[in-house]
Amino acid sequence: MIKSEKKEGIRVKVGITHGDLNGIGYEIIIKALHDQRILDLITPVVYGVSKVASYHRKVLDMNDFNFNLVKNADAANPKRSNIINCVDEEVKIEIGKSTSIAGDLAYQALEKAIQDMKDKKLDVLVTAPINKKNIQSEKFTFPGHTEYLAEKFESEDFLMMMVSHNIRIGVVTGHIPLVEVSSHLSKELILQKLRIMDSSLQRDFSIPKPRIALLGLNPHAGDNGLLGKEEEEIIIPAVEEAFKEGIHAFGPYAADGFFGSSAFTKFDGILAMYHDQGMIPFKVLSFESGVNFTAGLPIIRTSPAHGTAYEIAGKNEASPESMRSAIYLAGDIFRNRMRFDALNKNPLPVEETPGQNGVQ
Repeated sequence: MIKSEKKEGIRVKVGITHGDLNGIGYEIIIKALHDQRILDLITPVVYGVSKVASYHRKVLDMNDFNFNLVKNADAANPKRSNIINCVDEEVKIEIGKSTSIAGDLAYQALEKAIQDMKDKKLDVLVTAPINKKNIQSEKFTFPGHTEYLAEKFESEDFLMMMVSHNIRIGVVTGHIPLVEVSSHLSKELILQKLRIMDSSLQRDFSIPKPRIALLGLNPHAGDNGLLGKEEEEIIIPAVEEAFKEGIHAFGPYAADGFFGSSAFTKFDGILAMYHDQGMIPFKVLSFESGVNFTAGLPIIRTSPAHGTAYEIAGKNEASPESMRSAIYLAGDIFRNRMRFDALNKNPLPVEETPGQNGVQ
């Protein structure tokens, strides 16, 4: 049962993985946590290396900020920004460079944080940017966080969503080559992603009857079959089937006109057919404040909507806005889920029907 206080009063324990230590991960984490007001809502637990954090703090000349070193998440001080050492040995830092050491440490931080999520020591997870190449190993063979987390939590139904204020864009196909997009699309796959988005908008974002727009795959949404058949053969049938299920889906819309006009502001969610179709307009509209959210997982995971940014690492130029937004959004989704689940839970036991289980 939800407590009677405002949802803002529910404290959330947030696990934050440090990402690539040679990128801007530590800079945006430290800057985001530097404002002490964030501790009114969350208890941050960073999974990283305390000496690396101290190095970045000195580079940033932020001597008024310190992490509280703890051995495990259970020992986290709710009034401090906490950090857990994922390794004890000395770490070589090479700011702005992609190294195998950085990739390995990014992986170790993920593994430890995920285990604590499974053990219920954390409420939500926020992941700082990784380098998708240097993290590859025999243990990590995924194109990104999304696919890795989906396997770790045995989830086949997941959706990468980009979120900023009232813009929420999901992608049907994720990290695959553009040439393979059309062959991957199917009515069933689009319906699967629509169901995930519809459910997430209700449970995670507290939108009772969300309106979802689907983008066409081809220019001008196929122009009635002149520029491609996917709209007529795959996307429109998926929209029609979704409507029969009670999902308020509309489209397909031509992507250029949809974002070029104010049409995108009239929907609660937008479903793009492939990665860049959704990512490019989103980042143009919300680059600094954007958040990557993985819908459909049994856990809550967010991340900043940008990469390691090696080119500005160590220069004190990185904005913490996306990281701060990712932390706050994770907390908001946690509280929304608590409220949604409490309101939709049936407190009364189901009565046995005569004739069932031998009852006459």
